[in-house]
Amino acid sequence: MAEVTLKKKIWGWFFFDWASQPYNTLLLTFIFGPYIKSIIGDGADAQAIWGFGVAAAGILIALFAPILGAIADNSGNRIRWIWLFSLMYFVGAFGLWWSAPDNFNLTFIMVSFVIGLIGMEFATIFTNSMLPDLGPREEIGRLSGNGWAFGYVGGLLALITMLLFFAEQGNGKTLAGLDPLFGLDATAREGTRFVGPLAAIWFAVFMIPFFLWVKDPKQTGISVARTSGAMSDLWKTIKRLPRSPSLFAYLGSSMFYRDALNGIYTFGGIYAAGVLEWSTVDTGIFGILAIITGAVFAWIGGRADAAYGPKPVIKLCVVTLTIVAVLVVFVSRTHVFGIAVDASSKLPDIAFYVLGAAIGAAGGALQSASRTMMVYQANPNRMTEAFGLYALSGKATSFIAPLLIGTVTAITGSQSLGISPLIALFVLGLVLLRWVKPEGDHGA
Repeated sequence: MAEVTLKKKIWGWFFFDWASQPYNTLLLTFIFGPYIKSIIGDGADAQAIWGFGVAAAGILIALFAPILGAIADNSGNRIRWIWLFSLMYFVGAFGLWWSAPDNFNLTFIMVSFVIGLIGMEFATIFTNSMLPDLGPREEIGRLSGNGWAFGYVGGLLALITMLLFFAEQGNGKTLAGLDPLFGLDATAREGTRFVGPLAAIWFAVFMIPFFLWVKDPKQTGISVARTSGAMSDLWKTIKRLPRSPSLFAYLGSSMFYRDALNGIYTFGGIYAAGVLEWSTVDTGIFGILAIITGAVFAWIGGRADAAYGPKPVIKLCVVTLTIVAVLVVFVSRTHVFGIAVDASSKLPDIAFYVLGAAIGAAGGALQSASRTMMVYQANPNRMTEAFGLYALSGKATSFIAPLLIGTVTAITGSQSLGISPLIALFVLGLVLLRWVKPEGDHGA
């Protein structure tokens, strides 16, 4: 009976990734972001507004993630916190419905988006900290990979659902040639705007297994004394970081390579639209391909993680992404890896699809192994706090990749050269990884 209960807990934990992934897939990258651009009109203005909104969320997450993690470790009951942040996810995502072209309130929309994004990120911190509770240490790599792969599948199905049944194209029809479901008015962009309610409802429905099957052993309450103690412990942890060189190096390494990976995800669609002149359908196919390879290789990476540990997986993925970032610079409408092609050639598109598949594969395995590595590096008694610091390191410099890309693009006037700073960020992450011990500062 106990084994069945553990299996349910593991599957419940997997369902958080499945439920939450559409915020990244549908809202941040492939559907709602491009919709904002189409409403605002000017690509540069839309990119700036979108960037400021995401940056605002990132700053708030960076400031409060370690604090909330420390409080949770001291006061317990992470499930209570996940309920709160799940409500933020639902309210923020659903609010995006009120973004009609003829009654567009940019402030309301961006506030809604930021609320949902913060809810997702904070909930992720608390669910990630539960990973060590799911099995012995030698199993967490496989579990992390399975969870990440399961989440990718959820994001894929949500994206396919949006493209086939809701998001209207220029002719008012969906990708399947249908009118948007439920009688949604294509002229008012209701099919595309339904992405907000769809993400919210998807999350609410698929979080049910999580809340039914995942129980937190920590049931103590919140008090002023415990909160004060949490803040004191957090400050001590931060001051001790230089005395934990492996953890310190890992936070720095992951800060750079995750920033570069997020840069690829954020600017991949824009790059393809600008350099290769891709349509929404092309970008959607690109996204589906990247998600599929991400799911497959998150699963494969989880098994490699369990067999060899997370560090070799991370190194291989960062090297792969560095090579891909170099190759992307040499793909344009008229040239592929230095070879001139006719402007009507499909070779640039094929090359970018292949590179996109590689990005998805390496990115999926990298994010899964990175989560496992954080478990290896952290103090077992301060796990939520550690993942709060992990979130801080991921958000503290999240502006670097967009800023460098924007600056280099403006100086060179070339989108291709504009993404070259990502190469340097990946290399920095790889260099700092040298000082990361596979078993952390505590040793095996």
